[in-house]
Amino acid sequence: MKIGLTYDLKESILSLQGIPDDALEEYDSVETVQAISTAIAAMSHYVVRLGGGLDLLTAITTESVDFVFNIAEGRGTYRSREAQVPSLLETMDIPYSGSDPVCLGICLDKVITKRLVAAAGVPTPKWVVVRDKEQLSTFDWNRFPVPAFVKPAHEGSSKGVRMASRVESPGQMQEIATRILEHYREPALIEEFISGDEVTVGLVGNSPPQLVGIMRILPRTKTESFVYSLEVKHQWESLVDYECPAQLNAGILETLKSISLMTFEALGCRDFARLDFRIAPDGTPYFLEINPLPGLNPVSGDLPIMAKNMGWSYERLISSIMSAALSRYPECVSK
Repeated sequence: MKIGLTYDLKESILSLQGIPDDALEEYDSVETVQAISTAIAAMSHYVVRLGGGLDLLTAITTESVDFVFNIAEGRGTYRSREAQVPSLLETMDIPYSGSDPVCLGICLDKVITKRLVAAAGVPTPKWVVVRDKEQLSTFDWNRFPVPAFVKPAHEGSSKGVRMASRVESPGQMQEIATRILEHYREPALIEEFISGDEVTVGLVGNSPPQLVGIMRILPRTKTESFVYSLEVKHQWESLVDYECPAQLNAGILETLKSISLMTFEALGCRDFARLDFRIAPDGTPYFLEINPLPGLNPVSGDLPIMAKNMGWSYERLISSIMSAALSRYPECVSK
């Protein structure tokens, strides 16, 4: 088949003056695009690199593709940006991999996600959202438990998640929330900080998806206040160890798998996703967020790392995502 690959490269996005210094974190590298292209080509498909943004609009009208493998994050700062490319593909009736526009739009909005996940019975930390400076000035900060965690409400790829995001006082909560309102121009989500292990869960497939792995992120400097922040992710090889499979109690592992599957279904995810949790001292896993478009960098992506640790080749990971998506489109499989 002729497979189109949609993506947004860091090199293609102009860094504008006045935007946060982590504004390009969610966009991909040439290394990732090359690795996915190679994996798809190894399945005897012909790969066409379509890109994203305005380049995609031109390419998609000149290239006739049978199917699109989508990793495009979308352009701009809209909370619906991850839905841009799938919406275009649906408009043109082109089959594609991954979740649909509705799911992607929901999951990038952490507030809506938490409401739906909590309604499905999945534990999530106590939280409140601050949408503007007026609310910031009138909220009774002494009523919210500390320590707390403050982050942007509509971001992924750890944008806005820093070491300083963990706060110990009402004053610090207001300070970080103010910074988010000003720098990211979006609401600030304040959560109860769950002291315990940070864990990420990878899923691939549908009805139900297959568990790729459960990975525990272990800081090399032990501390109860550990934050899997952007600073840590940039230096992960020296600051953390990835334990996969996670050496946790069998009951906790089973609970993590069960609530990951519940969350995947409740949010309408497709083909693959990665979910983040904190494990409280009593063993309760608390849902933090889900990424239905997780990074696929073969070296630094959390999902590829856990797949490798579980004995999966990178080609098997990409093939599994494609196979799950293609099962929706029998007309493609027959080609």
